[in-house]
Amino acid sequence: MAELQTQATEAPATPVAATLRRPRLHGWRRRWGRALTPILGTLGFIALLQLIVEVGIVSADLVPLPTEVIDQFVRQLGQGDFWAAVLDTLEGWAIGLLLAAAAAIPLGVLAGTTTAAFRSMRFIVDFLRPIPSIALLPLLILVLGIDIEVKIVLAALAGFFPIFFATLYGVQDLDPVARDTATVYKLNRFYRLIFVSLPGSTPYIATGVRISASVALLITVGVEMVVGLPGIGRAIFDAQYNSDLPLMYALVAASGMLGVIIALVFRAAERRVLRWHPSQLREVA
Repeated sequence: MAELQTQATEAPATPVAATLRRPRLHGWRRRWGRALTPILGTLGFIALLQLIVEVGIVSADLVPLPTEVIDQFVRQLGQGDFWAAVLDTLEGWAIGLLLAAAAAIPLGVLAGTTTAAFRSMRFIVDFLRPIPSIALLPLLILVLGIDIEVKIVLAALAGFFPIFFATLYGVQDLDPVARDTATVYKLNRFYRLIFVSLPGSTPYIATGVRISASVALLITVGVEMVVGLPGIGRAIFDAQYNSDLPLMYALVAASGMLGVIIALVFRAAERRVLRWHPSQLREVA
């Protein structure tokens, strides 16, 4: 009898334990795969480019060796001028993005909740949206002069429309259950805005801000290159003017890395702030 009990308790243990461990193993493999795939792809691209330049398919006068670019990039990390340029770029980018969010979110909520407001702003929005913000650079230079305000205004204009349209569609695409619940409880317009519209549109707003962050960074670096304002863009232009191609490409790579870091930071903040939302819960699952 004791032997039968021992066999009954020990026999199912192995398959059950394997079944419990299998999802964890698959989860770790999936996470490692997601983390290693972009790294391996980047290393493969660098190795291929190194081979192409060394063989002579692409002239080293146009594209330097990736090893030289990496060497210059590592050297720049120890230079104070490089970090001062990064801070100058981030200053204009951050202020412009804050101004864009401060203007786009209230206007998007207003246009999304009020039909008359949406119709009144529709022509102006459709007229201004196709115009590149960089095209307004000569006008802003005449009005503001060559100063950091030009960089901030253009970054704000570039980041305005992604946040505005994300907020607009987020307010209009509310959960029907939440909307019907607010109607049943006879909530007025203010309480609907606070407890229904804003929470429901928060994922859309977060996505719009994340997209605007990348767009504003592109415009900020571009304005620095064209106008000559302090920042990474001006450092890139100076390296190009001095025909220092490895340094120029290293600074271009630094601006790209800065964009990647900003995207990752905003993505992590979005997951933390919106961990209650079903989209984030499905992604975690």
